[in-house]
Amino acid sequence: MAERAGVLRIGDRVVFAGAERSVVALSGSLVRLMADSGETTVVAMAYLASAPDFAVVGAGPTARISPEGLLESLPAKVAGAAREWERHLTEMETGLPLGAAPGTRPRPEYDPVATSLSERARAKAAELGAGLRTVQRMRRRYLDQGLWGLVDTRHARRARPTGRVDPRVVAAAAAVIDAQTHASTGTKSRAVREIRKLVEDEHGPGTVPVPSDATLYRLLDALSAGRHTFGSAVTRRQAANRPDGAFTPITAARPGEQVHMDGTPLDVMAIMDDGVPGRPELVAAIDVGTRTLCAAILRPVGAKAVDAAVLLARMMVPEPMRPGWDQALAMSASRIPYKRLATIDERIELAAAKPVIIPDTVVIDHGKVFLSEVFLRAADTLGISVQPAHQRTGTDKATIERTFGSINTLFCQHVAGYTGRDVTRRGSAAESQELWSLADLQELLDEWVILWQCRPHDGLRHPFTPDQPCSPNAAYAALVAAAGYVPVALTGEDYIELMPADWRTIGDGGVQIGYRTYNCGELGPYRRTASGVTGKGTRWEIHSDPYDVSRIWVRNHHAKEGGWITVPWTHHSMVAQPFADFTWRHARKIAAGRGLDDTNETAVAAVLGALLQRAGAGPESRRALARQRAMTALPPALPAADAPGSGYDDGPDDDLDEDEAITGTVVGFGLFDPFGEDRGPRR
Repeated sequence: MAERAGVLRIGDRVVFAGAERSVVALSGSLVRLMADSGETTVVAMAYLASAPDFAVVGAGPTARISPEGLLESLPAKVAGAAREWERHLTEMETGLPLGAAPGTRPRPEYDPVATSLSERARAKAAELGAGLRTVQRMRRRYLDQGLWGLVDTRHARRARPTGRVDPRVVAAAAAVIDAQTHASTGTKSRAVREIRKLVEDEHGPGTVPVPSDATLYRLLDALSAGRHTFGSAVTRRQAANRPDGAFTPITAARPGEQVHMDGTPLDVMAIMDDGVPGRPELVAAIDVGTRTLCAAILRPVGAKAVDAAVLLARMMVPEPMRPGWDQALAMSASRIPYKRLATIDERIELAAAKPVIIPDTVVIDHGKVFLSEVFLRAADTLGISVQPAHQRTGTDKATIERTFGSINTLFCQHVAGYTGRDVTRRGSAAESQELWSLADLQELLDEWVILWQCRPHDGLRHPFTPDQPCSPNAAYAALVAAAGYVPVALTGEDYIELMPADWRTIGDGGVQIGYRTYNCGELGPYRRTASGVTGKGTRWEIHSDPYDVSRIWVRNHHAKEGGWITVPWTHHSMVAQPFADFTWRHARKIAAGRGLDDTNETAVAAVLGALLQRAGAGPESRRALARQRAMTALPPALPAADAPGSGYDDGPDDDLDEDEAITGTVVGFGLFDPFGEDRGPRR
């Protein structure tokens, strides 16, 4: 009874577009049809076969492919019975059973030449001891469904996960499970009580038969599969926020095509500028195409709108080499097209191995930090498109979310004060360790970011070596060559333009901001004068970096060519290091708590200097202080080190007491390698 697959031949009659037509010609995949009126139509075979009303007039049933996969799921006895029925029905139709040897003659009662189909059906019913209607029904099912139509349907029923539980109880259980998504994790016994109460509230006591607790436990297991209803609350919320559609990886064909930005608390303790241990917050940006960490800023928890704007500005200027960094971290030693970039911007000659990426689109979450007017105005100024992610959908910016995990794994766990990602992984004395200050931790992170750029990434593959992972710098070099352009970094004036702006008067003593005085000789001609800006009177446009308020920039409105005047803080010599605006405000609080006048600039500056000195005492504080002084004494152009780990002889320190003098060689801070690999830096 096996039939050949459907074949369309010249002369066949088919139904197409609501009318019968004749096949008059075939050419490749094209079919010429002629209607009874003589009109001809040429259609593609694929289009003809997919038409809703297409059929071959007078054709027999189409051959069916046996669903072997479904048959294997049945008991062997049931599948064997279906194949036995197939053998008998084939003999009834053709005269020979399946698998008959060549030359075999039909039995007389099944000979198609001598008997009719009805006679053969009655003979088969008598042979099997079954009714004639049963044989005819099995034949129709075989014609419609093939071998699967002969299977005993009692063994082919689909499983019922909820069993025979009343549908109203199932609906109540589903509602209780849905309500657990954003609730604290509870036990199944609590859910069972809630199901019983919900059924009674909706349908009345005793109206709906509620099964036993054991059945309800099984019902909860069936309905909560994969939802983590009684597991981790974080995993449960993440699963609930997962999009319904298929996950599509985010790709980028050139650097800056898409940049993800976000913030998260870092899994490490640090000494804040107020001298109290705490977890800093990391605000970072990563390029999707190259996995380049464009910028990463640490600050006390509670990022501000200005932090996002500063992050945008810092990712678009070259990262300078710092004193003590290994020369292997320089851009000249990386895969980045250094010479080509150096001809465009001379700052590249002293830059570290991290490329400058000008983003086309930045993807952000709905936090007020990134939706603030300051950030959106800065992005608009640079011609950057801002794309907010969907609400509570981390997969829209999965690259930065995964990078945070890499930072915690590859950097934080190797730093003193590592806390682990949650309290179950935290040590008993994380806060009691000798912690790094926030500024020192930022310096360590900046150096590690350069190492990240030189480290192969499993998600990156070079077109010429697809079997090997490549580093973000290597991916940048490949994509820049393919894109056919070189991004030009922001100039110093562009960087200043992105800093927060304010309007202040230039008085006899200079500019006053937050009880700090900024003054220099260049302000002389402009004291007590109007800026010339309509509506601003005597106020001048002032820009400042919130992470380094030791200086400000005043826009010169009177100069024909414009420009900026850099004005230092008058008491900077008392502090001798950069400090943030929030550090200054905390110093004022300390001064007020000691009974000092918090508007007295000199008194607050003294408190600030002592505060920064205490906060800077991290692990091996004496060695860190000596290293800081060695860095200060270095010339601007760092001499090439003969070998990794070579340092600078600082000699005795006059600022330390005689019994605290540090002798010996100060070891330069070399390449940070969390795994202690001895095969040298990766480029």
